[in-house]
Amino acid sequence: MKSLFLILALGATAFAQTPSGAAHPSASKAPAPHKASTAAPAAVSLLRPSTLRAIAPATFNAKFATTKGDFVVHVTRSWAPKGADRFYNLVKNGFFTDCAFFRYVPNFIVQFGVSPDPRIARAWQTANLTDDPLVHSNTAGTVVFANAGANTRTTQLFINLVDNTRQLDPPQQVGFSPFGQVTSGMDVVQNLYSGYGERPDQTLMTNQGKAYLEKNFPKLDTIKSATIVP
Repeated sequence: MKSLFLILALGATAFAQTPSGAAHPSASKAPAPHKASTAAPAAVSLLRPSTLRAIAPATFNAKFATTKGDFVVHVTRSWAPKGADRFYNLVKNGFFTDCAFFRYVPNFIVQFGVSPDPRIARAWQTANLTDDPLVHSNTAGTVVFANAGANTRTTQLFINLVDNTRQLDPPQQVGFSPFGQVTSGMDVVQNLYSGYGERPDQTLMTNQGKAYLEKNFPKLDTIKSATIVP
C-alpha cells in the first residue's frame, strides 16, 4: 500500500515513513476486501462516496473541535474547486468525527483524514479526485489534500506547519493544491501530539480502524467534530 506522503523523489513505496530530509504528504492507496455490513444511519451516505456531490459555497468556514482544542479552516473555493467541494461534503456528512491526527512531521506537516470506521475508510479508497491547478502556494497554515500521485486525492488531508512552498509547489510537486487556510487555532494544530511521528501504519488504520490506533498509539489527538459554521 503506497502512503500518501507521496512518492516523489522516492520513486517507490513511501509507506508510513519517508527518507530523512525528504518527507512528503502522501496518502495510502491499496485495495482491500470490502465486507458487506449494516451501517448506522448516520454513516450510510459516507458508504456511498459517489452520492456526495454538493457544490461548496464560494467561501465558508469549518470548525474542528479536537482533543487538544479548536481550530477553524476558512475555505476559498476558487483556490481548488474540486478539493473544496470534497472537503465540504466530508465535513457536512460527519466524515471527520473521531479521525486521528496520525502523522506529524515537525516543521513540515500534520496529516489526518482516515476514517475510524473500516467500512467507510475502504469505501473511499478509490473515490479519486482529479487534480486542481495550483492557485495558492503551500504556505504555513494552508490545508491540502494528500495524494499518492497524480489524480489520487481521496479523504486524507494535511496542514502545512510552516511555509512549504519550496518543497510542495511545482515544479517540485504536482497535485498539492491548498483549498483553505487555518485562520484561528493554529497554535492548537502546532501542539497536536507528535510523539509517534510517522509510525502509524495506514494499511492497518484502513482495515482495523479506531481499534488499531487506540491499542498501539493511544496518545494521538483526534477530532471530536467538524462542522460548517458562519
